[in-house]
Amino acid sequence: MTKGTGAAADARERGQGPTQRRGPGREKAVSTVEGPRGVPVLGNLPQFGKDPLAFFERLRTRGDMVRWRFGPTPSLFLADPRHIGELMTETERTFDQPDLGIAFRTVMGNGVVVARRPDWRRKRSLVQPSVRPKQVRSYASTMAGCARELADRWSDGERIDIKREMAALTQRIAVRTIFGADTDADAGAIGRAMDVAQREIGAEFSGIGALLPDWVPTRGRSRIRRAAAVIDAEVARVVAEQRQGDGQRPDLLSRLLAARDGTGARLSDEEIRDETVTLYIGGHETTSSTLVWAWYLLARSPGVREALAGELDRVLGDREPGFDDYAQLTYAQAVVKETLRLYPTIWLLTGVAKEGARIGGLPLLPGTRVWSSQWATHRDARWFPEPEEFRPERWGPDGGDRIPEYAWFPFGGGPRACLGARFAMVEAVLVLAVLARRFDLDVDPGEIRPVPALTLQPDREVLATVRAR
Repeated sequence: MTKGTGAAADARERGQGPTQRRGPGREKAVSTVEGPRGVPVLGNLPQFGKDPLAFFERLRTRGDMVRWRFGPTPSLFLADPRHIGELMTETERTFDQPDLGIAFRTVMGNGVVVARRPDWRRKRSLVQPSVRPKQVRSYASTMAGCARELADRWSDGERIDIKREMAALTQRIAVRTIFGADTDADAGAIGRAMDVAQREIGAEFSGIGALLPDWVPTRGRSRIRRAAAVIDAEVARVVAEQRQGDGQRPDLLSRLLAARDGTGARLSDEEIRDETVTLYIGGHETTSSTLVWAWYLLARSPGVREALAGELDRVLGDREPGFDDYAQLTYAQAVVKETLRLYPTIWLLTGVAKEGARIGGLPLLPGTRVWSSQWATHRDARWFPEPEEFRPERWGPDGGDRIPEYAWFPFGGGPRACLGARFAMVEAVLVLAVLARRFDLDVDPGEIRPVPALTLQPDREVLATVRAR
């Protein structure tokens, strides 16, 4: 994103940097507007399930605070960054994490992403040291090294599926940085299971499965249990190997195994499993998707591709990038940031109002489900002129866009902002720098549509021709 390290840089990567200005001060209580008519029992779930991204965009056109129903649950959609910021910053105090369904829980367990209250605070304190800037620096050489290995295998004129290539690459990086392992079997088994998990979580969340009790069997739930069993077995095997080692390995898993809370207690095996899966998704699934969308956008924007190549030539010359180059690769950061604006890997955030919850001065009934969508807000012309245009320059000091805080929030915000935001940004920038320094990828014509699963994924393979620079 922008130059700097430590807490200031982390704040910028949560959407709180100098290129993002606060909107006007909070106003007095605002009113809500009614959303589209729903149906008995299901409410607006059929409309939401048919196309969640389009549904949230339609809500945005109705107003900044729109009432709708997620099944029988009263819900409120937020479009104004000021209100979204209130939801983010008040999480844990007046908003709870919602139950995202049995499919989500089967894969994610009770990791730091979904844990609540004291349990969340304890887990965050144990996990956070593993992804601090100092630790991310230590993983940077692995990120660049894996990308270099891929670049060495590519050749001019070769035909590739970018989706498959980026998935394999980020899997390899995740396996090496998280598990300290380096076998195709590890990456392959977990990767295939995670692909199944992604699809089934998205299908259940946006379909009738969202309303079914946990005990109701469905084919999707059977598939996700089998996928989770593979993930559990792989993680358990690697954890067992690590426990028998000397504990001096520099990977994320070793740091989790050694972490102790304020009482001196360590994470249990179940907690280790949950946090490992959380880190894997953050380090692989989100970055893989971001890189695919970046290549897709670059192929359709010759001017942006030329500007990126110019920065890489100027900063790197004929050498590969390292962590110290990250701060200098400002245009590459802007490319990633603009990609995350147009195709945010995490496309919605939601909370449940507790007693005393307010948004924009408006009191909310306890139990109200409050929603915000990165997809809808990131494409709002009030905050991003010509919102459909891929314009990395808007993130530069002379970009001209006045972007309010929380108009861009791909990593969330507030106390529950994504712990792996810096890891993900450094990984995406370094991988892009390694590969784009040596190659252009000419993506085949045709629109690629986003599919809102656990993360925002392309709807099909992304075929391209490799062109040596």
